[in-house]
Amino acid sequence: MSLIKKELTEKNGYVIEFSVSKEAYAAAEQKAYRKQVKNINVPGFRKGKAPLHIIKTMYGKDVFFEDAINECIPDAFDAAIKEAGYETVGNPKFDLVSMEGDIVLKAEGFVKPEVKIEGYKGIEIEKTVKTVTEADIDAEVDKVRDRNARFVTESDEAVKMGDTVSIDFEGFVDGVAFEGGKGNDHELTLGSGSFIPGFEEQIAGHKLGDEFDVVVTFPTEYHAADLAGKEATFNCSLKSLKQLPEADDELAKDVSEFDTLAEYREDVKARLEKKNEDEANRAVDNALADKLMELIEADIPEVMFEAETENYLRDYDTRLRQSGLDLKTYMQYTGLSLDDIRAQMRPQAEKQVKVRLALEAIARLEALDATEEEIDAEYARIAEAYSVDVNEVKSMILSEDIKADLIVGKAMQLVKDNAVITVVNA
Repeated sequence: MSLIKKELTEKNGYVIEFSVSKEAYAAAEQKAYRKQVKNINVPGFRKGKAPLHIIKTMYGKDVFFEDAINECIPDAFDAAIKEAGYETVGNPKFDLVSMEGDIVLKAEGFVKPEVKIEGYKGIEIEKTVKTVTEADIDAEVDKVRDRNARFVTESDEAVKMGDTVSIDFEGFVDGVAFEGGKGNDHELTLGSGSFIPGFEEQIAGHKLGDEFDVVVTFPTEYHAADLAGKEATFNCSLKSLKQLPEADDELAKDVSEFDTLAEYREDVKARLEKKNEDEANRAVDNALADKLMELIEADIPEVMFEAETENYLRDYDTRLRQSGLDLKTYMQYTGLSLDDIRAQMRPQAEKQVKVRLALEAIARLEALDATEEEIDAEYARIAEAYSVDVNEVKSMILSEDIKADLIVGKAMQLVKDNAVITVVNA
């Protein structure tokens, strides 16, 4: 197997010719024969026992050619591309050139484009960090209170707007119960607007255990035409009230490691500040990526954008399957086609390709590299993140790919370290 000819064409295309030796082809043909002979019937031989030369006599000398050549191509092509010194993208198109002596094949495809980039140091970016307010802390504490709430069935106080209650109800129009008008143990926050206008306001003022009627009129544009504009009476029973624990030291002890509410609130504030800082840093990274897209000069092959879009599509399908769906079901629910989904993903895929090319170019300009220790540490990090053995990760991800990602990460950090970042508190 060897490279015969190589040529770069316009728009980052390439054409190479390479050979597959007679010996390599013969070995691949034997492999194809062993795979398929068990399915071939030849008179005078038990099924699966006919010799190769007999099968060729009956079915033609090229009976296994397609399978054999497909067996040869990957290794032969990889060796030829390595010899040519090309970094290819996408899948090539193969054609047969000659079968005289060694088999000669032609491959056509695309290489990564030459990328020029300047001005990647000193990029000016605003970093907007949201200030944590007392209202933000209150909201977080209220979420914890809500998660620790309980429904009570006894209370001397009337319920009010804003309370969450549990009710039984059954609705009637002209004395006749209607479909969908009945519910048991229905949780309802008064003032949420979940029910017909006027319904929730009539519950307010009642006490637990009360049984009463609520009279309302359905809107004239109600979705059920047989009820639209009609007056309805709901027989209601107020069963329970959702009570939130007080925001006090006892709550802090129950939900945290702290003894006082003041200490707990300080911890909540610190966590919110970290969250806001992380969001601001992600926004900075995104803004820097946008700037890098503007700075690169490259004639990028369309196949790179198409391939990245397909990567996004496969990843999305995997996430859907993890949640119990798949792409086909998702399309049925949404009415979207595969082309619609691809069109939605295309802008982000283009950005990913352009930013990656920019960072790879910066890495070359800055002579960035990754050590074996850094590669091993990254393997260990991935293994820990997915709770698998590090050797399993190494069997799935090539060290060259880990190294390339680390170098790109270093290039992004270099851009960030050299950026002029103005912090703005919002």
